[in-house]
Amino acid sequence: MVSLFGITIAMCHKTNTNLNHHMKSLRQMALISLLLIGGSAAFAQNSNAIIFTDNGERFTAILNGLRQNEKPETNVKVEGLNANFYKLKIIFEDAALGQKNFNMSIDPGTETTYIIKKNSKNEYVIRPMSMVPIAEAPPTNPNTSVVVYDPGAAPYTGETTVTQQTTTTTSNGSPGGSGVSMGVNVNDAGGNFSMNVSGYDGSTTMNSQTTTVTTTTTTSSMPPPSVPPPSPVYHMPGYNGPVGCDYPMDRGDFDSMKGSITSKSFEDSKLTLAKQVINSNCLLSAQVREVMQLFTYEESKLDFAKYAYGRTYDIGNYYKVNDAFTFESSIDELNAYINSYSK
Repeated sequence: MVSLFGITIAMCHKTNTNLNHHMKSLRQMALISLLLIGGSAAFAQNSNAIIFTDNGERFTAILNGLRQNEKPETNVKVEGLNANFYKLKIIFEDAALGQKNFNMSIDPGTETTYIIKKNSKNEYVIRPMSMVPIAEAPPTNPNTSVVVYDPGAAPYTGETTVTQQTTTTTSNGSPGGSGVSMGVNVNDAGGNFSMNVSGYDGSTTMNSQTTTVTTTTTTSSMPPPSVPPPSPVYHMPGYNGPVGCDYPMDRGDFDSMKGSITSKSFEDSKLTLAKQVINSNCLLSAQVREVMQLFTYEESKLDFAKYAYGRTYDIGNYYKVNDAFTFESSIDELNAYINSYSK
């Protein structure tokens, strides 16, 4: 009986152990699910962007080729942004100021305020002023033009077509009426005298004609340049090697790019954003190395180094990116990729 009771105690202990292990697994699975759901929700969040000019210049904002405000404003708020990176074109109302192209990055679920101002070189630049979660954003200024971003809108062409009709009425008059004739006959012998008169009675007949002309006029919000402006040419001091792209990012835009990448919580998000930026920009080899150092994993560093090779100005200096690797095997794999890329 004691032996049987001992067996019973052992069986109960084993059952409790299995139950505890099962409950621990369930708790771990629930925690992972919550993290995944939370991460998905973070990525699904839309963002807002507020853009204004430092000196009150009126402008039209073109975001990824789509016009935002219908008329030039000094302050524009765009809601419903669902990407991390946008191409922004600013068309100033003052034709003398022309238009400027900028790169704009924004974190999901935030409202970011950007200022457009002139730098020390008297060139227009865009700089982030503040960033807060949308839930904590202050009320919108009543003088701000608010629009909702619509990626399905028609691309902006900068042209407006106006159709007008002109009606012209012409009149002409022609003489009319009965004829009158006059003649004189004198008969000396008989003393007879007769007169016939012929002519017009002076009345006039009027004819009227109406003509309608339709005219179509196409106007542009900004006059197209008669001659395309020349592309800027960059010369790297002391470098005479092969060139992979035209003009590298300036330091201000590059630092803004690094800040946006650093703010991301996940490695995949950092890599995706970095690739988005260099899709339309050019880097220096030293800048590629700086971006690689923002990644934690060797695989991400190698992936970005391969992707950035064809978008680097001084590709003759690309050996400098090797300093960002931890393993020699990564250097060998990158060299093999470069050799195949060049062929």
